[in-house]
Amino acid sequence: MIELEGVPELVDPVMIAAFEGWNDAGDSASSAVAHLEREWKGEVFAALDAEDYYDFQVNRPTVFLEAGVRRITWPTTRLSVVRVGGDKPRDLVLVRGIEPSMRWRSFCNEILGFAHELGVEMVVILGALLGDTPHTRPVPVSGVTSDPDLARTMDLEETRYEGPTGIVGVLQEACTHAGVPAVSLWAAVPHYVSQPPNPKATLALLNRLEDLIDLRIPLGELAEDARAWQLGVDQLAAEDSEVAEYVQTLEEARDTADLPEASGEAIAREFERYLRRRDGGPGAGPGPGSVAGGHATDGGESTSYLRDSGSGRTRPPKPPREEPEDPGDGAESSDD
Repeated sequence: MIELEGVPELVDPVMIAAFEGWNDAGDSASSAVAHLEREWKGEVFAALDAEDYYDFQVNRPTVFLEAGVRRITWPTTRLSVVRVGGDKPRDLVLVRGIEPSMRWRSFCNEILGFAHELGVEMVVILGALLGDTPHTRPVPVSGVTSDPDLARTMDLEETRYEGPTGIVGVLQEACTHAGVPAVSLWAAVPHYVSQPPNPKATLALLNRLEDLIDLRIPLGELAEDARAWQLGVDQLAAEDSEVAEYVQTLEEARDTADLPEASGEAIAREFERYLRRRDGGPGAGPGPGSVAGGHATDGGESTSYLRDSGSGRTRPPKPPREEPEDPGDGAESSDD
């Protein structure tokens, strides 16, 4: 029995979830939910029992000192709530944690129990995959759903994926079978720059989420971080002629694929989005073509962005050829 005595009655609540691990390339999705929690000062009201869902040899607890006393933080999934005021008040239930090691169906049922008790109207799950996409272009974000009516009314793709899946795919299907509208937003992260953080992908997810739920999201310094991230990767790529040539090949392929999208209707949509964000003041996001941020220029840490962690090579490895879980602009499944 779920008891939520400390949670006030929510206004048009939407649940937004992200999980570290396989479906979180560059920590892009979990960072997006963490950003929402930080900017809107989310208050944690529940945490799932770590004993039920996590293998502590895979996700180990951490020890820390608090006022001289040793304490342990256990890996888990926490739920918080943020109250968003303004002309169109809407509350958010944020779910952030680690992909569970076991009992996925019970895990999803517990999440859905909270959604039911809180009157959640829609669940949005954020994910990020590795893909053949250049870091110099806007991050592709695909919106997918298993609900054909939702796909039609919200301009989303109806997923046709078949193959191995992560907790994002399992939770989305659990929502669908429970009659809860559910959407997944997937960002494609360049496979040759997969090390976290990737604030450009985080910002792309937040911009897409903003459009989906019609809610202005304060972005803070995220756009500036993104510009710094891209500048850092540009500099590293310029130092290796093979990497620079490979990035150019990806750019040409991406630009060719995007040509049919450069229609008058698509341009009008982007211009309307730009105007909405410009009029939004401090919380507004960047306009079309602008870059989303990161901390990639910090000293020696940045050299890892173009390195294959398995072999230490600086030449970008060929990405795997498996079909992505939710197709979108050549994105590949992440092995995070």
